[in-house]
Amino acid sequence: MNRTARRLLVVLAAAAAALLVWALAVPLAGVDLTVPQGDTALTVGPGLVAAAALAAGLAAWGLLAILERATARGRRIWTITAATVLALSLLGPLGAAGTAAVLVLLAMHAVVGGVLIAGLARR
Repeated sequence: MNRTARRLLVVLAAAAAALLVWALAVPLAGVDLTVPQGDTALTVGPGLVAAAALAAGLAAWGLLAILERATARGRRIWTITAATVLALSLLGPLGAAGTAAVLVLLAMHAVVGGVLIAGLARR
């Protein structure tokens, strides 16, 4: 499998992993994934989960491609950057209403970041 196909599969796998966490938590376990969004509340559904994971994956892939072309240490720089972005992204879910929602959102961030970092950083 060529590098482009493998990286596309990694991005799709990250989205699938996030959707799996959502499916286990929301319909099966009954967690309410409603998060405050200004004066309103946003319900985190499967479409939003997939879109966010795909957007993050495509952005990660794009940055990796740029860094690989621009510098000899592109993969290393990307891995450090990706790990930093993942750590910072974990702050976002802390504003969710309810402990279960916070934990599920943290898990989704972690699985997307983990799949992307492990999969895209591979040679």
